[in-house]
Parts: sequence; structure tokens; C-alpha cells
Amino acid sequence: MTDVKPLDADGPAAVIEPPMIAQVGGDAGLNRGGLAWALHQGGRDPFVILITIYIFMPYVASVLVGDPVRGQAVISSWDQIIGWIVVLTAPFLGASIDKLGPRKPWLGLVVGLMVPLIAALWFAAPGGWMTLSIIAMLYIGARLLFVYGEVLHNAMLVRAAGLEGAHKASGLALALGNLFSVIALAFTAWAFALPGQVDWGFVPKTPLFGLDPAAHEPERVVALMAAGLLLVGSIPLFLFTPDAPRTGVPMLRAWADGAAELWRMLKTVRRYKDAVTYLFSRMFFVDGMNAVLIYAGVYAVGVMKWGPLEMLAYGILLSIFAVIGGLLARWMDGALGPKWALRIQISVTAVCLSLMLGIAPDRLFYLWPYDAATSAPLWNGPVFRHLPDWAFIGIGFLNAIFICGQYASSRTLLTRITPPEQTGAFFGVYALSGVATMWLAPTLVNLGTNVTKTQQGGFAMIIVLLLIGLVLLGFVKGGGRRIA
Repeated sequence: MTDVKPLDADGPAAVIEPPMIAQVGGDAGLNRGGLAWALHQGGRDPFVILITIYIFMPYVASVLVGDPVRGQAVISSWDQIIGWIVVLTAPFLGASIDKLGPRKPWLGLVVGLMVPLIAALWFAAPGGWMTLSIIAMLYIGARLLFVYGEVLHNAMLVRAAGLEGAHKASGLALALGNLFSVIALAFTAWAFALPGQVDWGFVPKTPLFGLDPAAHEPERVVALMAAGLLLVGSIPLFLFTPDAPRTGVPMLRAWADGAAELWRMLKTVRRYKDAVTYLFSRMFFVDGMNAVLIYAGVYAVGVMKWGPLEMLAYGILLSIFAVIGGLLARWMDGALGPKWALRIQISVTAVCLSLMLGIAPDRLFYLWPYDAATSAPLWNGPVFRHLPDWAFIGIGFLNAIFICGQYASSRTLLTRITPPEQTGAFFGVYALSGVATMWLAPTLVNLGTNVTKTQQGGFAMIIVLLLIGLVLLGFVKGGGRRIA
């Protein structure tokens, strides 16, 4: 395999597909350990969808803070804290993981802390005893533990599924994360949001379990759902997934060795100019992409004036369209090359954000006023009855497709511009680049929101990050379409 050197259509250098990719891409079936590993992510990812993006944090911004503009500023300030802590700790955990030995005890600690922290958000009621400061501590703690749990979980993949089954377990985990999130959103809409809003035979007349919409219990109950899914999804992992053996290395020694390993990785990578330029570029555009996802719900609640039912429907639709992004990225990587695929994905996202800033319930794309009182509704359903709603959703569809695709194309491009014998070091720094500027987007969103006193001002700063990443990507050689 290593003697075959197909040409790269975007540069003169010959490229070789890393042997690791070939080894991991075999046809081995998925074993019990790999399935259990995937189920854990299926139970973990609804936390992001239900809490961070679509339901709970938009509720915090619009109801508990009481002003979506100030709410966006408050939540982005919390995310700044998360970003700084992650960049100072997560890389060392990742580099030390092999020295620490068994992952299950550490992951068990993470899950054991996350479940009560998430569940406690149920008590965040309007006018209740739980203050914004307490909510911030719970949210920040859960988000940090989520990152650490992700590092530990990823480190178990090969042992769980084997080299030849790893790609299947990874793909199944992503699919289950989306599937469980969509099911949770759909169940919340059916059981708690739609009752009393529509006269449909299959919908209960009143919210299940006696939940009170006036007390915002349908929005708060997603905390209990996310905590329960995480707990249940983790049980098979601890029962059936094999763990790493003990190393006998003391914890402090493992951390010190991890720091030294991290420094060696950075020294190795800096000798390759194009790879360094690409990783530097990625720090900006991936931070911008992440910010679009994190603040999309808060923005929609504040600007479009959507309620819980609209946000549930929005989350379901965008989660489905995100799957298309992964499939489209695979085609674009092959037909155009991952570098051009990334250019298109970043550019489309930046254009979509620019158009989105010009949409509100009373206007379309900056220039055209819209009066819902005098304009006939597009349909008589319970949500999204007017043209600005569907214009906003259409842009959301494109963002979901191209942001999801960007994550896939980013990995592919790295394999095209790095030497195969250094794959491990480059993917280590690749993971570091994903968190190195995790604080930057929240800082810029917070700055833009506070300076302009609008949510649009905060979101406009995300476009700046995307454009910086796009410009830097232009200096990367290689990554074009393969020619046999």
C-alpha cells in the first residue's frame, strides 16, 4: 500500500493514504463492546441538543434572564469560562490518557457527576430558589465534564471495537446520538408541548405527568431526560466494553509524562508548514462553526420570537438535515477534494449567516418588510405559519448540512497533507486545535452583543472567524481531488 502514490490535483506533492486509515476501514462486524461504546454516545449527545442548543439554554436566556439580548451575553460569558478551562486542561488529559491506564474508573466519575448536575437544572424555575449563579455553576460543570468524558470515551474506541470495527462503531455512535436526540425532541413535543395547542387525535389533551406550561416545566423537564439518557446509555459501556490494563504509573507522573508527550507532538508538527497553516486556519473556522450551533437556539428565541414548540420542531428538522451533511461531505471530498469542500462549506455558512442577520418576523433579507397581520399564513399548523419563519428555517437547513459536512472534510484534509508515519502526532494536535480557541467565539459573541445591544451584533462576529479561517486555508497546499 505504501508504494502507491496517487497524485494530488491541487498540488505537485504526492500523497499517501495513511496506513492507519486502511487498517481501521476493514469489514469486521461490530462486536458487543463496540455496540456498547456507541450506545454511550447515543445517550450522551442529547445533552448538547436538549440543553445547550435548542431547549434549555434558550429558556434560560428568554425567561430566566428575561431579555434574549442580555441572555445571549450572559450565556456567552459562561462559555468563555468553559473555553479557558478546557484549553488549559483537556489537552493534558488527552496526552496523559495512555499513561493513566484504565479509563472506566475516570469515565464512571465523570458520568456520576454529570447526571446529578444535569438533573438539578430541573429546579431552575422562574422566581425559584435557583439563581443564575447556581445555574451557571451547574451548566459550566456539566459542559466541562462532557468534554472530559468525550476524551476518555474516544480513547476506548479501538479496545472496544477493534481496529477493523472502529469506523463502524464511530459511525454508529454518531447516528445513535442524532437518533436519540430526535426521539427525545419528538417525545417532548408530543408529550408536553403540543397538548393543549392542537386538537389532533394522537396527541394527549393535556401535558403528561401533569406538567405545567405556565411554570415552564416542559422546557425544564429536558434536564431530567438528558440526565436519564446519559445514565441508561452508559450502563452497557461499563458492563461490556473492555478497558485498558493498569500501567502502574502514579497519577502525577502520568500527567507530567503527558505534558512532555504534548510538547513532543507540537515539536513534530511544526516542521510541516502546510499542516501547521491548516491547523491554525481550523482553529478559527471550527470555532465559528461551533458557535453557530451553540447560539442558534438562543438567537432564534430572541429574534424570531419562537416558543418551546417552535424550538422543538426546529431541532428535529435540523438534526435530520445534519445527516445529509455527512453524506454530502463524503461526495464532495471525492469529487472536489477536501480542501475545496471545506472552502465551499465555510463560504456557504458565512453567506447564510449574513442572510440570517437580515431576517426577523417583520422583515426578509434586510430589504423587504413583512406584516404578519396583513399577510396570509402559509398554512394553518401550530408552528412556522409565516414566510420569515420558513426563510429562517431554510437557512438553518443549509447551515446544518454544511457545518456537519465541515467536520467530516476537516479530518479528510488532514490525512491528505500529512506524512502517514506522523498520523498519530498530527491527529493529537488536530484535537488540540479544536479546543485551543474554544474561548474565542464566546468572547467575540459577548463583545458584539454588548457593544451593539443586539443579538445580530454578536452573531456578526462569528462571520469574522469564518472568514479568517477561510483566508488562511487558501495558503494550504494540497488537499485537492485525487487522480488515480
